Amino acid sequence: MNNRIKQYIWLKAFRLLAFSLLIAALFAACKQKPQPVTKTQSKAYYTCSMHPQIHEDHPGNCPICGMKLIKVELAGGNSGADMNKITLTAAQIQLAGIRTDTVREENVGLEKTLTGTVTTNENTASELSARIAGRIQQLFVKAVGEKIAVGQPVYSIYSEDLLEAEKEYLLAKQQQKVLHNPDVDYPQLISAAENKLQLWGLSPAQIRNLAASEKVAATTFVLSKISGTVSDITVHEGDYVTEGMSVLKTQALNNLWVEAQLYASETANYKVNDRLNVSFPDLGGQVIAGKIEFINPELSDASKVDLIRLSVPNSQGLIRPGMMAYISIANGKQRSLAVPAAAVLTSGKGNMVWIKNSDGSFSPRMIKTGSGNPSYMPVLSGLNKGDIVVTGGAYLLNSEAIFKNGNDNSMSGMKM
Repeated sequence: MNNRIKQYIWLKAFRLLAFSLLIAALFAACKQKPQPVTKTQSKAYYTCSMHPQIHEDHPGNCPICGMKLIKVELAGGNSGADMNKITLTAAQIQLAGIRTDTVREENVGLEKTLTGTVTTNENTASELSARIAGRIQQLFVKAVGEKIAVGQPVYSIYSEDLLEAEKEYLLAKQQQKVLHNPDVDYPQLISAAENKLQLWGLSPAQIRNLAASEKVAATTFVLSKISGTVSDITVHEGDYVTEGMSVLKTQALNNLWVEAQLYASETANYKVNDRLNVSFPDLGGQVIAGKIEFINPELSDASKVDLIRLSVPNSQGLIRPGMMAYISIANGKQRSLAVPAAAVLTSGKGNMVWIKNSDGSFSPRMIKTGSGNPSYMPVLSGLNKGDIVVTGGAYLLNSEAIFKNGNDNSMSGMKM
């Protein structure tokens, strides 16, 4: 009986102790301070390629210019060398208009700018002439500026001489089938008639169609033997043309000339095949490397200046004859490791450029530059030959880095 009483007392004491410990734990938990909720920082924002100071957390249009905002992904990590590293997708790079160039040796001497005019390259000009006399029934190319290709119908012509030549060809083919005269060389007769038709403008396919149909037509389509952009049309429907008369002229606009005038004392510094930078104000100052093709050996009688002619590529067709162009001519041949002037961002802390890393990301770098010209600045330190620098869209990258880090103090610690 005593053992049962003792067990009961010990059980009651154990339950009381457990209850006390539970109350103490709850009391301690109530006195703990709540942990602050960590906000998840957004890994992207939306900005305008024309106004990089615009930062939105949702897609839309720029409140200033109305352009569609582009999404910019923020690089993860905010420590060490990755603090200012910016990573963009290929679509973002294209929308932001980011352009790059390679650090290399360039002429950093003083430059002089000449004003030139874009003209057509006469070496690429072609002319379509009438092969035979007749009357133009229908003209298929009627406007200057149209593009034509080899084999395209240009006009239809009624020509009695051409009709007779076609009849001779069909007659020779018919005699070969019917007469079988061993004293007559029919293949030679057919070949001679076929050559005459080709000389008068018929294509091999047209001759084959004529042989298959065995009928002559009142008019014949004249196909183009040249290609390019039409620059002049000298005939109209209903006109009579003679053999050798010009019908139209074309120009190939994928390569153009830029002509300017240069003082005679400056021509000795240049020779044919030298490359000079040419910019076009109508294309936002776009710079293209041109090659000197011609320096006039004779001076102008009136002004005693010399004509210099450069050829410039125009694969995209943006440059047009008649445009104004600026030619940068260096007065001194001072070459040095240089960076394009458009890539340098200047602030109170010094000069900075954005470089493209091997992984495709972009990082800022402080550099020291010397005195150069409007096109290139010599690099004293901070860059190596072959480094890729951003020449367009650098301000967007700079604005993103400031937005990412809260201020631009982090950039002040970049090494040269």
